[in-house]
Amino acid sequence: MKDTSMSVGDTPLFLTHVAVCLVAVLALAWLGRGAARRLRQPEVIGEITGGLLAGPTVKALVGTDVFGQLLPSDVLHSLKTLGEAGLALLLVGLTHELRTGTSGPGRRTLSWIVFGALVPPLCTGTLLVGWVLFVDDPALRGTSPLPAFALFTAVAMSITAVPVLARLLSDRGLTASREGQLALTCAIILDGVGWILLSVAVGLDKGSVTGTLRVLTVTAAVAVTMLLLRPLLHTEPARAWVTRFPRWGATAVGAGAIAAALISESLGLSMICGAVLFGLAMPTGTSSAWTTAVTSVTGCGRRLVPAFFVVTGVTVFTKSLSSAPWTLLIVTAVLGTVGKIGGGCLGALLGGESRWTAVRIGVLLNTRGLTELIVLQVGYSTGMVTSPMFLALVVMALATTTLTGPLLSLLDRARARPRAGQPPSRRQPSTVAER
Repeated sequence: MKDTSMSVGDTPLFLTHVAVCLVAVLALAWLGRGAARRLRQPEVIGEITGGLLAGPTVKALVGTDVFGQLLPSDVLHSLKTLGEAGLALLLVGLTHELRTGTSGPGRRTLSWIVFGALVPPLCTGTLLVGWVLFVDDPALRGTSPLPAFALFTAVAMSITAVPVLARLLSDRGLTASREGQLALTCAIILDGVGWILLSVAVGLDKGSVTGTLRVLTVTAAVAVTMLLLRPLLHTEPARAWVTRFPRWGATAVGAGAIAAALISESLGLSMICGAVLFGLAMPTGTSSAWTTAVTSVTGCGRRLVPAFFVVTGVTVFTKSLSSAPWTLLIVTAVLGTVGKIGGGCLGALLGGESRWTAVRIGVLLNTRGLTELIVLQVGYSTGMVTSPMFLALVVMALATTTLTGPLLSLLDRARARPRAGQPPSRRQPSTVAER
């Protein structure tokens, strides 16, 4: 791609170019959401798929030179900055939501489901690493230390996307169902474990035990700093201020989230870690004025985050679409599906759930979506995975999330189908809304 960056004197033209590209990205996200609704899929699937494929598709249609004029390097960098800012704002809201209402299911049942949804997928991730080592292709293996590569791949195979899962449960009326509550609570716990393991993988990527300890120490220090903010935000003067000036409160939350992300990145961590920890520091409670501020910030981040997908598609997919072998794509998707559905189902059965509930829990936990994309971006930006491996894991994330809805519908039809010699039975309502 030719360097078509603009000079400082072209600032108005440059800002106009960035604004036009951003409007195009937002329009693309709107179209993606509409297509997803028509296909009865979560809207975020349309945003992710459209964003990732937009750049490679346009480049293939118009050619490299024209594409370089449409999206020069400095404009692409600005979109990248906007996308990362949107991601930081979105993560604050998502993390804030994870801290609300995780009570309900029994500890024994929940422990078995967490075990099943975590350990088998980690094992399938290890199997995928073994397959990559057996193939012995440098384009797949990369140069990252083996412990870091293996742990990151295992973590990527064990992710369940809480935001997409929550939206899917709401759309299908399963929020109050037994399987919905168990799956969502399990996903919240898995998210916490996943971020811890991801921090360890980033430390191992430094190539020494010292690097790992440094990352964990810095993470702990940042976490303690953020948690110390919570008592301050809970004070009466802070609540009174954000209640009286809600817009300034939302601005402060947004600025704090971006600052935490930048500080985290400057300390050698992923910017995502800082945003997540800042979200944990925000006070919870539906009546909290801070919750209103966080909601406003999350909405802003949700509007900007499609730029993150577009930039990812341009910088990664244009290089890896032709280099990732089909065998890698198939092996990754199969292992990801088997590990998550099989592990979640096994854990639910061991926890005493019925066969139908166990299978539905396994299918629900196979939802990866946005959270998986965020984790994968950490692995790619730090060099723990190569472009072909990144592509394979992205395809796995999209495929498993897209399959969740159809698989649930298939299970509903199979359960409603009368057995030989028996009259058809009416399905019992699974939610309060259905009753």
